[in-house]
Amino acid sequence: MEGGLRRVDLAGAAHLELVSGVVQLHPEDAMAESMLRGWRAQQSARGLKEDTIIARERLVRNFLEFTNEYPWRWTASHVDEWSLWMTSERHLAPSTIRGYQTDLRLFTEFLADNARYGWVSACEQEFGPGVHPVPIVHEWNSIAHLQSYEGSPEARPFTREELQRFIDYADDQVDRAVRAKRKGALAAYRDATLFKVMYGWGLRRAETSKLDVTDWGRNPEAPKFGRYGTLHVRYGKAKRGQPPRRRNVLSMFDWAVDAVADYVENIRPRFGCPDQPALWVTERGGRVQPPEINARFESYRDALKLPKILVPHSLRHSYVTHNTENGVDRRFLQVQVGHENDSSTAIYTHVSDDFMNTALRKAIAPALGSKSRDRKDR
Repeated sequence: MEGGLRRVDLAGAAHLELVSGVVQLHPEDAMAESMLRGWRAQQSARGLKEDTIIARERLVRNFLEFTNEYPWRWTASHVDEWSLWMTSERHLAPSTIRGYQTDLRLFTEFLADNARYGWVSACEQEFGPGVHPVPIVHEWNSIAHLQSYEGSPEARPFTREELQRFIDYADDQVDRAVRAKRKGALAAYRDATLFKVMYGWGLRRAETSKLDVTDWGRNPEAPKFGRYGTLHVRYGKAKRGQPPRRRNVLSMFDWAVDAVADYVENIRPRFGCPDQPALWVTERGGRVQPPEINARFESYRDALKLPKILVPHSLRHSYVTHNTENGVDRRFLQVQVGHENDSSTAIYTHVSDDFMNTALRKAIAPALGSKSRDRKDR
């Protein structure tokens, strides 16, 4: 008896899959594997074909790899990013994406059905109150919703004006907190710097979350940046079945280096956690997690009434797009963002109409100049 309810031994229930009385070396991994075993048992009990069960499990594992988060930390924003990635980078058909979303919805609804399967209670008991899986695929972030956006449903970059407004708003939150003498001034400063780093070095959200202070280093070719000349990304997106890919990202922008140097040297010490290696620390001394980045990003975006198609990953898209417009070499950008293929970098590039018109004028200028000279000769 738990909470006055009779525990039912349904196939897939948490208490049937978890090993009681055993201390796990990696409890998060053990919990995730138990969830997958439970879902397999639940589907088998319903008479589903083995091929269907295997395909669904493969999909969930791919989503785990994509988010680099455990199921009890998944949010609807993860689904947004995943769906947009399947559209813009993998170019999957809407019907295929819809099927994947349906399978993911079934898995998360299974985990969230605490009355029958108990995974919510199991997570809270293992990881603390409020830490549990929730449904993350809804009508508003399924493929039907994505198609209701104007234009292509890709995760587009910020325009330069949008980006400036976003960064300015993040900085304004620091000033407001200081003037109001609110406790959140340090967190607001941290978040403003975090977003500048995501854009300034073209980082993914998970890569940003897992940065440590020691990941910064010098670049002999750019001594003006001091100890912030290069950033060692230790948790780049991994291929299936492989460890995270590492890369070094060279610093490019004076203003971004100035921002992170000021944060590391003057603001971060005020959090009072000298033994914490994380670059982005919470007021309780922990590491800022990707869902917290999502929440703050969406709060700022919505306050500015910017399009909801803009997601944290849009900052990375903007890095590639704006640098392309500035004439930075494509191969250099490919290495910077950690793409193996140039085609992936090309997908990230959504140059503006002004840029395209300027490029066109440059391309046809020699021909126009020649014709003009011909007329004069006549």
